[in-house]
Amino acid sequence: MTSRSAEPSSHLDRPPSRGTRVRGTRQAEALMAVLGTLSGFHSAQEIHAELRRRGERVGLTTVYRHLQVLSQDEAVDAIRDESGETLYRRCATGGHHHHVTCRACGRSVEVEGRDVERWAERVAAEAGFVDVDHTVEIFGVCPPCASAKS
Repeated sequence: MTSRSAEPSSHLDRPPSRGTRVRGTRQAEALMAVLGTLSGFHSAQEIHAELRRRGERVGLTTVYRHLQVLSQDEAVDAIRDESGETLYRRCATGGHHHHVTCRACGRSVEVEGRDVERWAERVAAEAGFVDVDHTVEIFGVCPPCASAKS
């Protein structure tokens, strides 16, 4: 798995959702420390392997559970790659945003999607839905990789 670029987030002080405790445990602290040093998006298995490489004794199930809660709390970004695997990284920006990710090198850029937001709100309203959320993942080939292919 190729690492994707990212910056740390400011969302890490929010309380966890759904009553799952993800802060204050040794495993949670180790997970957050690793996420703080990894650049880019990584699978839960890669994050778990990095924890193990650093000598941490944390189970893969614990890693998945913590990542799920942190994603729900918007403390980490989560995207699905083209194969459907969920990848995680520390959020670089606050609030709702989207990513454009290179299929070749994995570089990811955070983007605002005002047109996407308006479209999602309109489509949901036309269908009579309220309290709507959405996920948009955009994949392409970044300029350096496109140049290298030429």
